[in-house]
Amino acid sequence: MVGIYFSGTGNSKHCLTFLLSLLDEKASSLPMEDKKAVEEISKEDTVYISYPTQFSNAPLYVRDFVWNNSVLWKNKKVFLINTMGAFSGDGTGCLARILKKLGAVILGGVQIRMPDSVADSKALKKSLSQNQEIVKKADRRIEGIAKNIQEGRYPLEGLGFIAHLKGLFGQRLWFYSKTTHYSDKVKINSSCIGCGLCARNCPMKNLEIVDGKARRKNRCTMCYRCVSTCPKKAITILGKKVVEQCRYDKYSSEN
Repeated sequence: MVGIYFSGTGNSKHCLTFLLSLLDEKASSLPMEDKKAVEEISKEDTVYISYPTQFSNAPLYVRDFVWNNSVLWKNKKVFLINTMGAFSGDGTGCLARILKKLGAVILGGVQIRMPDSVADSKALKKSLSQNQEIVKKADRRIEGIAKNIQEGRYPLEGLGFIAHLKGLFGQRLWFYSKTTHYSDKVKINSSCIGCGLCARNCPMKNLEIVDGKARRKNRCTMCYRCVSTCPKKAITILGKKVVEQCRYDKYSSEN
């Protein structure tokens, strides 16, 4: 068993690593952009994949990873974990349908509510205590999910036809243009100090430091790592101003 995650602000990473720790303390997990990810997947029969929902769709980065490594998936047993701020529809189903085409066996899927991570929008924002409670509820859910899996009962959230319709007509159809291509909407204001943190964190290598300032290319996957880690709040994507820098570690019980 191995876990692979794509995580912008830590939500999807946490859900995967916590679930795997309950199922098999020896199971490893690593980010999708890690060069070792493909090798680790090739070694294992069972793969757990975790990623956030974007407009009721799997991020393009995640879909590309699956397609670009199509030979990996034949006969692999896959369980999907999809994190969401409020609504997912068929966030697990979007990737499950691709994986099935490539020969994977879908064991199941879960869609877990976590604190919103769109740092430059006021929508869905909660207080610190509310976000801490969301994380606690998510952890209790994951504990229940682990127990069910250990008993051979895999949840099937987001994988059915009704969920497909909810995801399609709830969001994906109306925002399809936002998830079809990588985005060129990253904006960097004059507050940038050229520290390079954004460039180091970007999974797409979409940001670089030129003449002491961050500069963007046209391949943003909207993970919001750069927005939520910039010390000067100089970066936005969908909005015009950083409302809250959202990161899982702000809301975890460990802090």
